[in-house]
Formats: sequence, structure tokens, C-alpha cells
Amino acid sequence: MSFIAYHCDGRERATLAVEQVAVETIAAAVGTPFYCYSAAAITAHYAAFADAFADLGALICYALKANSTLAVVRTLAGLGAGADVVSGGELQRALAAGVPGELIVYSGVGKSRGEIETALGAGIGQFNVESVPELAAISDAAVRLGITARVALRVNPDVDARTHAMITTGRKETKFGIDLAHAREAYALAGRLPGIAPVGIAVHIGSQLLELEPFASAFAVVADLVRELRRDGHPVERIDLGGGIGIRYRDETPPAITEYAALVRRIIAPLGCRIILEPGRAIVGNAGALVTRVLYVKSGVARRFIVVDAGMNDLLRPSLYGAWHGIIPVNEPDADAHLEAADVVGPICETGDAFAVQRPMHAVGSGDLLAILSAGAYGASMASTYNARPLVPEVLVHGDRFAVIRPRVALAQVLAGEPLPDWLEDGRHG
Repeated sequence: MSFIAYHCDGRERATLAVEQVAVETIAAAVGTPFYCYSAAAITAHYAAFADAFADLGALICYALKANSTLAVVRTLAGLGAGADVVSGGELQRALAAGVPGELIVYSGVGKSRGEIETALGAGIGQFNVESVPELAAISDAAVRLGITARVALRVNPDVDARTHAMITTGRKETKFGIDLAHAREAYALAGRLPGIAPVGIAVHIGSQLLELEPFASAFAVVADLVRELRRDGHPVERIDLGGGIGIRYRDETPPAITEYAALVRRIIAPLGCRIILEPGRAIVGNAGALVTRVLYVKSGVARRFIVVDAGMNDLLRPSLYGAWHGIIPVNEPDADAHLEAADVVGPICETGDAFAVQRPMHAVGSGDLLAILSAGAYGASMASTYNARPLVPEVLVHGDRFAVIRPRVALAQVLAGEPLPDWLEDGRHG
């Protein structure tokens, strides 16, 4: 659904609104830059998964790495979503947002012993185990705490996801998962280890997939493995299919959720396992935007630069991946307004601090607002305080209301959190 669109609403000039709230109204209240999310869009995107998989009884575990802000997770928890977490911090966020422990899946290649113990204490539904040493660590912790840990083995099917190299996770060259050649042996070991209950197989081949074929290849590998494990006498009750379905940033045509569900129904459903899904970007990516204000328009010898107050520390994807995000003015330009190539850049002291390079842009001036679209996933969750820039606020819109769900942090608060050692308190180094 389109959660952000131009509306006149009695104004002389159409302006962008998120649901029923004008972006200008939010900017006046919270300042810029800021992230803005639509509760209606989040709900609609979750419902697309829930409806498509309703007949399979699939558990939809929202992947917090896409956006772990509490109000976003709480919105999804209220709809019945579980959570896929990859760190102790995400685990605590999921619990704080109201996700029941038994609906939490803990993925990730580097779980610390402390994180494992915390997850066991929270009664999580499943660990997705990515190595034999991790399996042993979970066994040790479970025995020490007198708890049985439910584990699924994440296997690496060596399937090319045909996506960006930095977000491909299912090839044998990546750090993720257990090689297929060792999967049966590892599953048998899980069955022998104390404190461990092997319950299934997990797979996740990457993010922003735009074709179904890589999914089909990976799922076929998993289905064959499940049948082999059952022939070996092992119970396999669950299959975690991960996430990865792409979204439209520019002109992509990602698979429909119903087509993806039909694939799962054909390859995986006949096995009779509980199906777990881990969508993240597909739920929140196109439910959010980063709003920024133009500081200056700088004309160089051969280029025009639109300098805005958001930077790569606020939205890293364009600098990190060369990712494309739509950028539109908050006040709708005239239909026949001239477009001219420009670089949209931030204030960070890095040449790579650019949101768009030689992008056809409408004429804008100092003080104008721009919306950087499709920024609900891997925007705020990857943000940093580089160049001593505090994290920007996040806003959630619900109908005609909005709320600040993460306030802007004042620099004084940041500095107050950095105590000086006693030998520096008087300003000397003696």
C-alpha cells in the first residue's frame, strides 16, 4: 500500500502526508531529520503474509534486524507476530515489546554464552544453530540451568540468492549455517547432547530477493535433507524458511507473497512440519521514510549539489550498498516542473555521504523538505553517531495521530554518558 502521498487538504499546494498527517506538521513538531513510519502500512504488509499462509498455520517471526524500534515491534506483536532476533539486545527488545518468549527464534552465528543463558531463561521457542561449537555451548548452558533447549540446525544450501553480495547468506563461502555435507552428522550429535532437543531445520539464503527460483532451489535442498533425517530416525517437526523477499525501491518487481506461499505449499507443506517465516524488510521497508531539510544548493563547475541535514550516519544503505532510494519534495512540484541532475548529499565529512548521484531532481531551495522513501528497513536500525551526530527521532503515524517513538537525543545527554577517568578530571595528564 502507498502510505505516503500528496494531499491538498484545503491547502493551495499539495503536500506529502503519511496516512492523514502532513509531513510538514511532523517536521514542525520534531525538527529534521526524522524517520516516519505508518502503522497502517506495517499492518497491511504483515497481513499479506498472515493471509497468504493462513491455511498452513505458519508462524511469522518478524526479523528485528530490519527495524527494532519498540513501537514498531509492539505493533507487530499485537497482530500476533513472533520475532526473529540475532543478538541479546534484540531479544530484550522483543520481550519488552510484548513478544512471548515461546514465539522468539534466536538466529545468528555469534551468540555469546551470556546471550544463550538469557535466551534460555526467557523460554525462547527455538535457537537456530549455525555451528557445532555453538551447539556444544547451548548444551553446556542448558545443562547448567536445568533447561532443555529447542534447536533447529541452520543449513547452508549453497544456493546463489542473486542479490547483492553483501546480503547473500546461502553460499558455501559465507559464514552462515552448517554445510550440507555435515548437516546429518550435526543433527545426530544434537540428538545425543544433553539439554538439547533437535526440532527442525532452518535456512535463510539472503535478503532483497527478486526471483522465486533461488527460494525453490533452497527449499528443495531442505526438503531432501528432512527426508534423509527422518530415514535416519530423527524427528523433524519444524522448518524455518527465513525471510528474504524483496521490495520495490525503484522499478523492481518482487514476487507476490501469494506466489511465494504457493511455492512453500508445493515444496515444504507436504512434509507436515510447522513452518516458520522471518520477514523483515518486506514488512517495514516500504512503511517508512526519512524526512530531511535542504541546507544549501551548491552549484559546482559541472555538478549541482543538494546538501541536506540527514547524513550517511542516519541512512547508511546508499553509502554501504550503493542502494537506490526514491527522493521526492514534500511540497508537490508543478506537473511541468523542470528536472535537473543533482547529487543529494549530507553533511558528513566523507565523499561517500550521498543519497543520490546525478539524480534528476526538481528545483529546491534552502529550507525545503525532502522525503527519502523506502527507508523503514535498515535505516534507523543501522544508524550511528558518526561525526558526533546524535540519533534522529522516529515517529509512528496512526490515522490522524502521530507519536514520537524515539526522541532525538540531545548532545548533552550523549556527553553525559561518557565519563572521564579520574586522572583527566582536572584537565591534566599527570
